[in-house]
Amino acid sequence: MNTEVRHFTPLDRVLATCQRALDTVAGAAVAARPSPGETVPLPELNPRQRRHSAGLMRINHAGEVCAQALYDGQAALARDAATRSQLEAAAAEETDHLAWCAERLRELDDRPSLLNPVWYAGSFAIGALAALAGDRWSLGFVVETERQVEAHLGEHLERLPQADKRSRAILETMQTDEARHADNALARGGTKLPFPIPRLMRCASGVMKTVAYRL
Repeated sequence: MNTEVRHFTPLDRVLATCQRALDTVAGAAVAARPSPGETVPLPELNPRQRRHSAGLMRINHAGEVCAQALYDGQAALARDAATRSQLEAAAAEETDHLAWCAERLRELDDRPSLLNPVWYAGSFAIGALAALAGDRWSLGFVVETERQVEAHLGEHLERLPQADKRSRAILETMQTDEARHADNALARGGTKLPFPIPRLMRCASGVMKTVAYRL
């Protein structure tokens, strides 16, 4: 039995990051866990409800593209191996979210945001900058990001058509995962971000949500 453990070189990590970027933007993400909506019957939605659900799920899919990019950027420049491992584990769950949202969009006969390459590139750059500030600041960025996403998902749970229990099941599981990511980053020593960074993050998120709902 071969028990040799492979140690990844910086080049290995760069190539893996590029592959994840291509998979994320091309919509090729594969979930490791079954979709929480899988056991929920497809709802009967009228055209207006279907368009609204699709718009919300497109926002959530774009948000998961951003999350994947943020984690990839942070993990690429993380200074501590344990921090990098934690970021990569969280990114794997974000991949599940990405695949679940993409699948739900297909069920709604709709598509992801046309600007996903832009969302990915910008978020990767932000994640890399956060990592350059140091692991404690990078983890603090995770805490703030995930708290904002948790709140945003709560808002979408209220805005979804009542009949769309399939999308609701997906968002509820995503919300639980995001809260755990924030708790884990805080426990590992994430530092609270100073004003006005959280507000700027909310403003940037607001622009993305407004645009992604339609495009």
